[in-house]
Amino acid sequence: MLPVLAIIGRPNVGKSTLFNRLVGKKLALVDDRPGVTRDRREGDAHLLGLDFRVIDTAGYEDEDPHTLPGRMRAQTEAAVASADVALFMIDARAGITPLDEEIARWLRGSKTPVFLVANKVEGRASDAGILEAYALGLGEPVTISAEHGQGMADLFQAMLPYLERDEPDQADTNEDDEEAPDAVLKLAIVGRPNAGKSTLINKILGQDRLITGPEAGITRDSIAIDWQWIDRSEDPEGKVRDVRLIDTAGMRKRARVQDKLEKLSVADALHAVDFAEVVVLLLDATRGLEVQDLKIASRILEEGRALVIALNKWDVAENGSSLYQGVRKALDEGLAQARGVPLLTISGATGKGIDQLLGAAFDARAAWSKRVSTGTLNRWFEKALEANPPPAPGGKRIKLRYLTQAKTRPPGFILFGTRVDQLPESYRRYLVNGIRKELGFGAVPVRLTLRAPKNPFGK
Repeated sequence: MLPVLAIIGRPNVGKSTLFNRLVGKKLALVDDRPGVTRDRREGDAHLLGLDFRVIDTAGYEDEDPHTLPGRMRAQTEAAVASADVALFMIDARAGITPLDEEIARWLRGSKTPVFLVANKVEGRASDAGILEAYALGLGEPVTISAEHGQGMADLFQAMLPYLERDEPDQADTNEDDEEAPDAVLKLAIVGRPNAGKSTLINKILGQDRLITGPEAGITRDSIAIDWQWIDRSEDPEGKVRDVRLIDTAGMRKRARVQDKLEKLSVADALHAVDFAEVVVLLLDATRGLEVQDLKIASRILEEGRALVIALNKWDVAENGSSLYQGVRKALDEGLAQARGVPLLTISGATGKGIDQLLGAAFDARAAWSKRVSTGTLNRWFEKALEANPPPAPGGKRIKLRYLTQAKTRPPGFILFGTRVDQLPESYRRYLVNGIRKELGFGAVPVRLTLRAPKNPFGK
């Protein structure tokens, strides 16, 4: 386990900017307005040879615990309690505010060690704020500019006593082969706003790790959380399986997304889909299936991800049987490219169906990663040609010679033959559907590329 650093401070002092610099990529959303970060986001950081885990937290605000800012503060307090050291950041140009003083009093009373960082020190306007920082009672401030990378060596020296650890054995640091069946499952949860994505993940984890509430669009960043699931489907004692859960922002219709920050949040959610292996599309059972859900599902399949669809809030849904059949029929008609995609009923509030959902996700990844031998593939291919020979447009036969699997994740196949450019789309769908049904690929996206041999007399 890497040592953990939590970045604390009031809104808009530059916490997410420093987080992005430490992890080496723009993971956290950054904007000029305060309060962009809401959930706590974690990432693996590296600074001058020092490896550690860093937590970006929401801006600390003095609000009622039941309000959204109050629930955000609870997440920040939990991050400090779990960290090895807290980095308290102030805005040197703005100087010390009453809220900074209140945060300092709280941190001085916590059991977690704290050091002070004054950000935005570029230029002379920050000199007075740096001097004021001594009054917080947390020692000499480390002066940095997170945006420009200034003061990183001083920050390293301040962190070193708290985060330096012995180097782990090389054998312990090797990651699993991504295609191994026991590798970490990268599972993204997507859907429209207020579908219950964060509530579901909190129920899976057994803790209030993500902020939830009646307000739509609470989640902004895509938050990845590592977790272990005990799979008892085959062994009553259970098998430990590693999962990386990714919570994403709700996706509304593009025409309704006007705010710059919401556009960034949706882009971040789509980026999370690109890096997931399996994507769970969460539907609100009280609202049924909407056109936006089909658009999201189509986008997931276009990106080549394995898809599982879950009807959430099933505990409060009415006319369950007819609702399920209606959604099933609409999906099969609207997602012809992946007919039969798994559809499960769950409740993020009660926990109903969560084990079945995770089991379906692992099964989907297994199909998504499956490879079929060329011999098995072509024995099936010959039978498929006998059962339904390709057409002969204009009286000229289309000769399909053989089929081979070129890749996995998602499965990709190459079909060799002559005049394949004249092969109708209906026949291509016939082959793809046969591959899915007969060779055990289920409803995962399958790519079929047609290729003809080069004509030596073509020139």
